[in-house]
Amino acid sequence: MIKAICAALCAALFLFGTPLSLMAQDITLTSRDSKVELSGTLLGFDGEFYRIETEYGELTLDGSGVLCSGPACPNLQDFVAELQISGAPTLGAVVLPALIEAFAQKNGYTTEREAGEDDTHFTYLIRRSADQKLAARFFFRVTNTDEGFADLLADEADIVMSLREIRPDERTRARDAGMGDMTGVNRSRVLGLDAIVPVVSASNPVQGISPADLARVLAGDITNWQTLGGPDVPIDLHLPDDRSGLSQAIVDQLLRVEELGDLSPQATRHPTPQALAQAVADDTFALGVTSYAERRGTQALLLTGSCGFAMQASRRTIKTEDYPLTAPMFLYFPARRLPRLAREFLAFTRGPAAQIVIRRSGFVDQTPEEIAVEEQGNRFANAIANAGTEITLGELQRMTATLTPMARLTTSFRFEAGSIRLDAQSRSNVQQLARALEVGRYDARRLLFVGFSDGDGPAEGNRNIALRRADAVRRAVSDAAVAANLARVELGVDAFGEAMPMACDESSWGRRANRRVEVWVR
Repeated sequence: MIKAICAALCAALFLFGTPLSLMAQDITLTSRDSKVELSGTLLGFDGEFYRIETEYGELTLDGSGVLCSGPACPNLQDFVAELQISGAPTLGAVVLPALIEAFAQKNGYTTEREAGEDDTHFTYLIRRSADQKLAARFFFRVTNTDEGFADLLADEADIVMSLREIRPDERTRARDAGMGDMTGVNRSRVLGLDAIVPVVSASNPVQGISPADLARVLAGDITNWQTLGGPDVPIDLHLPDDRSGLSQAIVDQLLRVEELGDLSPQATRHPTPQALAQAVADDTFALGVTSYAERRGTQALLLTGSCGFAMQASRRTIKTEDYPLTAPMFLYFPARRLPRLAREFLAFTRGPAAQIVIRRSGFVDQTPEEIAVEEQGNRFANAIANAGTEITLGELQRMTATLTPMARLTTSFRFEAGSIRLDAQSRSNVQQLARALEVGRYDARRLLFVGFSDGDGPAEGNRNIALRRADAVRRAVSDAAVAANLARVELGVDAFGEAMPMACDESSWGRRANRRVEVWVR
């Protein structure tokens, strides 16, 4: 019986968004020839498909092939798309609203923002410009990343805004709930980039700090500025709210890498980035950790190393991920069908117009840029100065001859710790570069995937590992570019192992920064 019903009623079998305003009520769907009838509880309607709970389980049914009866049946003529968005305030307060307004302007809609029951809730009403009929309601709950994932797992959110990658337990629970693999290509997206930045007052004499020392400050092991080259004064530590995605990213990228414990209980926590920045700016001996976009009136410290490397957080170093504490801004959505207008909005967020909005909002966009060799600072000089005894003059000359006629793309690739799997940002970069190939952006040009490694182990072995990683990235991009004519572009691979370090190999974070695949273009 179930097969007969599906054959008559189901044009497709996939899940879609759950507008919460459609209360769970019984409906009856009848085929247009009246031969098949199916009753159940309406779980959602996206303007095209019904999702209902029946005695046979949850089913998705094409609305064009059935007639609906019952109090919960939606208005097919004036359907209003609804989308529940929950999570990080950094995205919810600035980036997503700006993107919604840009999307509306581009596609013939007007927007209106309605206040909610408190400061964490608001709604965007999207109307058709021609007749001012309501087309969509986007509901926001702006709290923190933890709450966003909790709403997702409770089936109370369609999109999660996050400043960290989904945790393994959250990923498992989502998969068990039928939401799919939330780290998959169609389940998560990097919207833009931010970074973890240590900041001080403009009057503080300290200019830089190593990531290892920063981790020890965060853990409470270093408590005096004198240890960092400053005066004999206690460090007043300021951190984001412990439930925020940024705070959790700080733990993941600093404390866990250095195998330290929890963040110091002596730190002052702040509910908003604005409050943290103001507190640090007003206190000469404060040290805060915030996001690149929220530095405000503070001074960002250089990240330093004993081998002489120093890295400043900037738009370019964050985009290339040369700055080691890059923090991607994620959107996560479960394996269910969203309303058409919501899908169109998400498609818009990938385009060049959206990247301009992200950049103007103070964050780092993902539009690929080409950096000529002369604009790359002292990278080649550092390569020569820091070359170990195993790096021959011939290899340095080969690297120089290969790369100097080319330009480096700001798109880079790195791998998860102890794994051959690309990290979340790099998986997003694969899709981005694949789309560029599909639209012919690099037709008649050469793209060279270049692998680099850390300095642990023999130089020849490191080069071989780097070459395999470069080829793995090339293959991932080629496989993702399903609509591209790859005969029009040359895709090559090369590797120079440990010949061009970006950071000191003395620390875990430095070795991770050095293990990368860059893309060069000619």
